[in-house]
Amino acid sequence: MGTSPEPPTAPIPSPTRRILVVEDEGFTRAAVSAALESAGFSVEAVATAAEALRVLNEHDPHALVTDLDLGSGPNGVDLACRVAQERPWVGLVILTAHQSVQLAVGSTQGLPAGSVMLVKSRLGSMHDIASAIEQSISQAVQEPCDGDVLDPRPVVSQVQAETLRLMAEGLSNAGIAQRRGTTLRAAEASVQRTLLALGIAADPALNSRVIAVRMWQAGQVTVR
Repeated sequence: MGTSPEPPTAPIPSPTRRILVVEDEGFTRAAVSAALESAGFSVEAVATAAEALRVLNEHDPHALVTDLDLGSGPNGVDLACRVAQERPWVGLVILTAHQSVQLAVGSTQGLPAGSVMLVKSRLGSMHDIASAIEQSISQAVQEPCDGDVLDPRPVVSQVQAETLRLMAEGLSNAGIAQRRGTTLRAAEASVQRTLLALGIAADPALNSRVIAVRMWQAGQVTVR
């Protein structure tokens, strides 16, 4: 009696983009969140920079969408600069009613490199925000310094390079978490971001980790 054929393996879905929305005006916050969720994003929405910093580790966003004027306390520039410093792989989208940082919050401090700024009155549709998110994520990983010659090799951050080095040592996600003193969830997210930065698509027929390690060992990766 013959054996039944195995059912085809379902393709591995690409990870859902996680977005942190920071907007002090309730109606706008709800509208932006609803539009992004309809576009397939996973959204966490808060009203202040302080709240954003509290949920940052738990939500582990791929991108931050923030207004500039967030009322009393730290403003959107402060928040964007803090995120850029601590999590340089996170895309930054500035959604504001003003055409400049100085008009919005009276600050001469510039936005981090790679930020995408959208003026609310100029939005054609909510699709513009989704496009800006994808652009910001790409720029967070690949934005060259002024005057740099574009390098065709994929670019990873220092944290992602450390993840690759630990993967090359043969460590599992649990092993990476233990070595870096982080949670397992954080290690899993770091591995996924690293594979994304390398342009390695999910394919059930291939071992993405092996491909990533080979690229790292062959010097096919740029670290910034």
